[in-house]
Amino acid sequence: MNSLTANLVNAFAKEIYPVEISFDKKIISIKKLGNQIDSTLPFIIPGFVDAHVHIESSMLIPSEFARIAVTHGTVATVSDPHEIANVCGVNGVKYMIENGKKVPFKFYFGAPSCVPATVFETAGATLDSNAVRELLEMDEIKYLAEMMNFPGVLHGDEEVMKKIAHAHSLNKPVDGHAPGLRGDDAKKYIEVGISTDHECFTKEEALDKLKYGMKILIREGSAAKNFEALIDLLNDYEDEIMFCSDDKHPDSLVLGHINQLCERAVAKGIDIFKIIKAACVNPVLHYKLNVGLLRENDDADFILIKDLVSFKPLKTYIDGTLVAENGQSLINSVAEKEINNFSIDKINISDFRFEKKQALFNEREEIPIIEALDGQLITNKVFLQPKTKNDSLRSDTEKDILKIVVVNRYQKAPVAKAFIKNFGLKKGALASSVAHDSHNIVAVGVDDESLLSAINAVIEVKGGVSVAERETHVLPLNVAGLMSKEDGYIVARKYAQLDKMAKDLLGSKLSAPFMTLSFMALLVIPHLKLSDKGLFDGDNFSFIIK
Repeated sequence: MNSLTANLVNAFAKEIYPVEISFDKKIISIKKLGNQIDSTLPFIIPGFVDAHVHIESSMLIPSEFARIAVTHGTVATVSDPHEIANVCGVNGVKYMIENGKKVPFKFYFGAPSCVPATVFETAGATLDSNAVRELLEMDEIKYLAEMMNFPGVLHGDEEVMKKIAHAHSLNKPVDGHAPGLRGDDAKKYIEVGISTDHECFTKEEALDKLKYGMKILIREGSAAKNFEALIDLLNDYEDEIMFCSDDKHPDSLVLGHINQLCERAVAKGIDIFKIIKAACVNPVLHYKLNVGLLRENDDADFILIKDLVSFKPLKTYIDGTLVAENGQSLINSVAEKEINNFSIDKINISDFRFEKKQALFNEREEIPIIEALDGQLITNKVFLQPKTKNDSLRSDTEKDILKIVVVNRYQKAPVAKAFIKNFGLKKGALASSVAHDSHNIVAVGVDDESLLSAINAVIEVKGGVSVAERETHVLPLNVAGLMSKEDGYIVARKYAQLDKMAKDLLGSKLSAPFMTLSFMALLVIPHLKLSDKGLFDGDNFSFIIK
């Protein structure tokens, strides 16, 4: 049996007082030592829970993600494995579960609800309602992951409704994904039993959904950042708000996790007990997780922190085991096999030619162009005049209009081409096999030669991210073209180097150029995206150019 003394932050009683806690794998006893905070003692709070995250976006397998996350006080994640499911199907989901079991960390996975996300792209697998039910019947699967097909919900699509019904029959919650949905449509979406949403980007949208009984996850990841827009909601909805990262790249994970949101919330003047509820308590109660909340007989999952301002973790415990101390992880790396689905050879420069006759011009000689927005997953649809030469469309660095392409990774097919604004590249190209949600290869560049080098570098290693400009640099992602088995800190360092090249060498002004690029093929987020089959209008849910 172990024991320690600290100031307990009791989010249920809304009190802080010194205690002596005895524990092994569970909390054996909590002895109150007084009524006033003891300034000589650290504070003890439940461990942080990321209420919605795609582990694959960290580019790390679960065991390596855990090694880093615990240094920031995270003890559990509610994880949607739909990235690897889109590549490798049910086997991919089971890969994540089994790898996660190899380390002392609490991964709670969902059954991906939308694989593929739409019929307008090519994925590596399909999960129908029978496959989803098979997953939901597993003890390790705690919920039906984000229902991105909100049009399918609103129109009563048979397969969509079967998946939701399977979750309800097993008493497992259903996560939502409905960016911009308001009013009667939001009400209808929620009333089928969809309980959360992490896609709100305005306070008004979140209030609309709260009104109909939905819980709101405040997201702050490497690409989508909604904290500033939504954090004030925690003042009035302490039981309905959770914190999540959704997608977090490895360099960002090394710097911090849910602890950073707590620090920022305190700086906004939010009540400490409400912050603890959002960061630690509410996800455990909503998803019925086997994670302790610092009560007698609970699992001994907790963290000691220096203060209630910086939330700097001193020690992290999971099931009574010390897993991190003073920023150092005590979890060892584990050996792991690889799983992948990559079936194309290198492509040719002629594949990138974009002839004028292939474009859709309006009466002002303009074409629809994707406008990327820093810190957002949504894009704008703008109409601008492209640069032309020899009857083909070219990138225009002066106007920041660059060619973007998507290459089918699962079979040989024509390359999809369009143009994008706001990447800011002055030379070279970026490519990535992390391209939500089907994970074909997406690339942006100022010339076809650079695009070719960047993409073929990714193809050669069967998945990865690359920078091409005179020389080509690539970070291989050998697990499904999404993740690396390498030490997480090494992966983070290598990724940070590529990120720096994209900004300093190529000229991108985006805060996370690779993360932004990875969402340019995500058709379920409006307004304009590019799949391997063509330019797609997310508002009308139809192709503009195929």
